[in-house]
Amino acid sequence: MMNNMILALMGTLMYATPLLFAALGGVVSELSGVMNIGIEGVMTFGAFVAATVSFFSGSSILGFALAGVCGGVLILLHAITSISLRADQTISGTAINFLGPGISVLLTKKLFDGSAFSPPATKLPSIFPQALANRFHGTVFEALNGISSATLFAFFCVFLLWFVLYKTKWGLRIRATGEYPAAVDTMGVSVTTVRYCCVLASGVLAGFGGAFMSLSVTSSFSPVTVCGHGFIALAAMIFGNWKPHGTMLSCLLLGFAMECTTLWGGSNNAWLPVPIMEMFPYLLTIVILILFVGELATPKANGIPYVKGSH
Repeated sequence: MMNNMILALMGTLMYATPLLFAALGGVVSELSGVMNIGIEGVMTFGAFVAATVSFFSGSSILGFALAGVCGGVLILLHAITSISLRADQTISGTAINFLGPGISVLLTKKLFDGSAFSPPATKLPSIFPQALANRFHGTVFEALNGISSATLFAFFCVFLLWFVLYKTKWGLRIRATGEYPAAVDTMGVSVTTVRYCCVLASGVLAGFGGAFMSLSVTSSFSPVTVCGHGFIALAAMIFGNWKPHGTMLSCLLLGFAMECTTLWGGSNNAWLPVPIMEMFPYLLTIVILILFVGELATPKANGIPYVKGSH
């Protein structure tokens, strides 16, 4: 019984981690007033970069880091379009969702002899060294060895973002920019600079989320590696009321739903067809949005381009 609980916990953390990275990216972007629905595309691009770099270099850490950098580069297009050119942010984010997978599949075919799948990549290291897990064979330490070190980093990012947003002057400026950008402007703070920094940070975090998918969940890249996780992350962000700690709890809930799908789908006593069970996390996401989206307080200036001197 205990082993089953530990395995369920490990699965929940595995599925929740990429959602958490991506959802935190959505939090920091939308609190600054820039709607970012392009997270799905950035995650896909990050998954490609991480798997490819890890395969050629043999270093999963390098692949993970470069996925974040490349995620920031890709989302820069959304920042320029949304902030500098004041284009519709929904359309710009949708374009990123097409551009990220398109570039990823094209480069994958170029690099791997026409295949849309990358070879197996080096996995991210676990929180416990393999030697320690072997030494404590049959104990909790061995069972927990499957938890990636990137999972701990994701939870550290929750604390870090919470601290920045609610305990620092910079965080106050971010939240004020998403609520009353004109007031921030009159104080001599550049709304454009704040929003650019936040959108770039969201791209880096979404890139990390995609990297986790290809380096820990699937161990390779394919066109369906991310498969809607970016949109689920956005739902977790909304359900978490645009707060880091609330978003973390939402991601854990949705991660548990994904783990339940895996457990039920692998059971011989499954009471529903496997394809129906695989829909469960997505159906839960829709139900959450229907029940709670109207009750939550969206940042007032979210999705509205700012014109200097306007009110």
